[in-house]
Amino acid sequence: RFFIIKESFLLYYAESEKKSFESNKYFNIHPKGVIPLGGCIVEPKEEPNMPYAIKISHKDFHGNIVLAAESEPEQAQWLEMLQESGKVTWKNAQLGEAMIESLEAQGLQLAKEKQEYLDKLMEETEELCLQREQKEELERLNQVLEAEKQQFEEVVRELRLEQDQIRRELELTACSLKGVEEEKKELRSLTESLQKTLEELSLEKQQMLKMLEENESQLPPTSPNKEQSTTWGLHCSLQQIEEKMQQLLEEKLLAEKRMKENEERSRALEEEREFYSSQSQALQHSLSELSAEKQQTERDLKAEVKMRMDLERRLREAEKALQSLERGLNSLDCNKEKEEKMKADVSNLRKFFEECIRSAELEAKMPVIMKNSVYIHKAA
Repeated sequence: RFFIIKESFLLYYAESEKKSFESNKYFNIHPKGVIPLGGCIVEPKEEPNMPYAIKISHKDFHGNIVLAAESEPEQAQWLEMLQESGKVTWKNAQLGEAMIESLEAQGLQLAKEKQEYLDKLMEETEELCLQREQKEELERLNQVLEAEKQQFEEVVRELRLEQDQIRRELELTACSLKGVEEEKKELRSLTESLQKTLEELSLEKQQMLKMLEENESQLPPTSPNKEQSTTWGLHCSLQQIEEKMQQLLEEKLLAEKRMKENEERSRALEEEREFYSSQSQALQHSLSELSAEKQQTERDLKAEVKMRMDLERRLREAEKALQSLERGLNSLDCNKEKEEKMKADVSNLRKFFEECIRSAELEAKMPVIMKNSVYIHKAA
């Protein structure tokens, strides 16, 4: 017999059919017999006069079918092919075709989803590039803010040094004012004493003149020498008194001149003290404003750093989700767990980009002066 396996059937012909099959490469559709292999048990069998035997059995067969091969390798090959063909039944074939169609549909759906995910991935990659550019811009702005903060600190140090210098000058001015006030008091007391002395000398002069007049009226005309000597003494005393009064007047004028100079100097020192006080107050006000601006700048810097750290964290999460999504798309295996994970990654990415869009909308609606509030002090 010449045997051919066709799907799940074993066809057999006369031995002469072998030459026709080998020359024409097609088989006759009218075999001598057909053995259905679906559900059959195919196993090797030992027969006394038939080496390399193969037994085919089924519960619906009346008896067993025994075949034999010409060699042991041929027997193993036929056993394997017959056992595999026994698995191919009409029901299994229908199930296989349905499974193939389902797999093809799933493959088409996965290819479509993969293309959609790739498109989303490209869009999200562009968004990530924009986010990286924004991150670089934030870093540049942070560097600018750090430089401005250092400038603020330098200005504050200079103002504090200038304030200390003004404080020292104010202390020196106060000491000078105190000295001038003491000297003014001494000059006033000296002027008062001189005025008192002048009044006493004036009284003494009047008394001397009165005595001189009385002596002239009371002296007799017979004693001219004595009268001359007395008059001469009185004139000398008057001359001394006048000289002393002249000297005291000069001292008084000098003291008054010094008092005027001291008053002018005191007035100049007072004006200088008021000027330095106003300068000190202005510097104190500027220092307080700069301190407030410094605190505001530090708060802005902290907010910028916090926002940048939050943005970097969200960027890292988005990159991880993108990498996981790319691995899931490139993976050939597809199960429910991976699909759930991919859905979670997509939802995370969607949430991330929705937050980016919201922040971009808020930034677009924000006034320009608020966006550039860091540079307001320059305009001021």
